[in-house]
Amino acid sequence: MIVGNYLRTIDLAQAGQISVQQVRNYEASGLIPTAGRSPGGYRLYTQTHLVALKTARSLAGGYGWQRSRSIMQAAHQGKLAVALALIDERHAELASKRLQFEQTLGVLRMLAAQAAPVVNTRHSQRLRVGEAAKQVGVRVSALHFWEQQGLLQPVRDKDSRYRLYDEPQMRRLRVVVLLREAGYDFNAIHTTLDELAAGQPEKAIEAVEKRRAELARTSWACLSAIASFQEYISQFWPELCSSL
Repeated sequence: MIVGNYLRTIDLAQAGQISVQQVRNYEASGLIPTAGRSPGGYRLYTQTHLVALKTARSLAGGYGWQRSRSIMQAAHQGKLAVALALIDERHAELASKRLQFEQTLGVLRMLAAQAAPVVNTRHSQRLRVGEAAKQVGVRVSALHFWEQQGLLQPVRDKDSRYRLYDEPQMRRLRVVVLLREAGYDFNAIHTTLDELAAGQPEKAIEAVEKRRAELARTSWACLSAIASFQEYISQFWPELCSSL
């Protein structure tokens, strides 16, 4: 039942297809504006609250609940520039991940297109751990840790016992770096390295392409959410737009 131009808590819950408690949680967390109160102390919601609720849920699909809450809180506090900065941060994260996926795919496709070169390990260049770390742009401690996880197997100099990275190990190291940057956990990296070693890079490529497709769906969800957010602000908080 709608009383005048107002909706009761249960009305808003039904319209938004959530529970009454969730409506209260949304209000408490700033996802929707603070409701007015009737003379009897009951919450009175409006169309603004309903659109805010739908906007918040749309944002969550692309930005996650934590960031969506911060975006809506900033908007309701009159800080549209802060909300837009949070949105931009998410877009930057997606762009960075997309670049990482493309780099990973580039390496995997290169490996798939050619057989691993036959390397004369006796005469090939061998790098110490510091030089190897410098070439791929990570810390020496990372190489030590990855070795402990079984991702790398550098040889040992017979005399000095220094760790040495030959060309096969450097190729392996470059793949590990790219997969870590792409968000792979150690189990997934082990699987990928095993597939590469077995001459089956197609499975690794398929896995990265799947992650890239998931990223594209997230980007689309962000685009849809931004359209909802822009409409919500323009319709119910026009003064914020004029302040930009």
